[in-house]
Amino acid sequence: MSAVNEITILLLNTVITLVMLAFLLRMLLQLVRADFYNPICQHLVKATNPVVLPLRRILPPLWSIDSASLLCALIVQAIGITLLAQLYFGLFPNPAQILLWSVLGLCGALLNIYFVAIIASIILSWVAQGSYNPAVQLLQQLTEPVMAPFRKLLPNMGGLDFSPILVFLLINVLEVILRHMAASVGLHPALVLGI
Repeated sequence: MSAVNEITILLLNTVITLVMLAFLLRMLLQLVRADFYNPICQHLVKATNPVVLPLRRILPPLWSIDSASLLCALIVQAIGITLLAQLYFGLFPNPAQILLWSVLGLCGALLNIYFVAIIASIILSWVAQGSYNPAVQLLQQLTEPVMAPFRKLLPNMGGLDFSPILVFLLINVLEVILRHMAASVGLHPALVLGI
C-alpha cells in the first residue's frame, strides 16, 4: 500500500468516525436527557440539525430514542465501510453485509464512547471535583444512567466508588462478543470504524 493510499484511508477513517460520533452523541444525549442548554449540546445539535431535522419528519422517535440520529449514524457507518472496502480490497460488499457490519460497528462505537466517557469522568473526579465546566457536567449526565445501577449493587465503601470496574468488565465482555460476532459474519478488522 502506498503512502498516498495510507494517508487517504487515515483521513477518510477520521472524518467518517467524527461524523458518526456526532450523530451517536446527539442520540445518546437525548436518550439520557442531558441539559439541552449546555453549550456543547447546543453546538452538537446545531451541527447535526441540517441532516437530522428533515429526516425526523419522516422517521419519528422510537420511545425516547432519536431514530433519525441513529439512522444518520448507521448511514455514515455504512458509507465508511463501503469506501474502506473499496480502498483496501477493491470490492463492493453486498448491502446485507454492509448493514450487518454497520450495526456491529455502531454497537462497538457506543461501547467505546462509554469507555472513554467513564475514564474521563474518573480522571475529572480527581482533578476537577465539583467543577461547573460544561464538559464535566455533560460527562456526568452521560455516564450516570449507566453507572447508577452498578452503584446499587455494591455496598458503600467509605467514599470509594468501585462501580466503574464493573462497568469496564461489562464493556469488555460485550466487546469480546462483538468481535466474535464480527468475525463470524466476515467483517475484516480494517473495515471497522467503531469496534
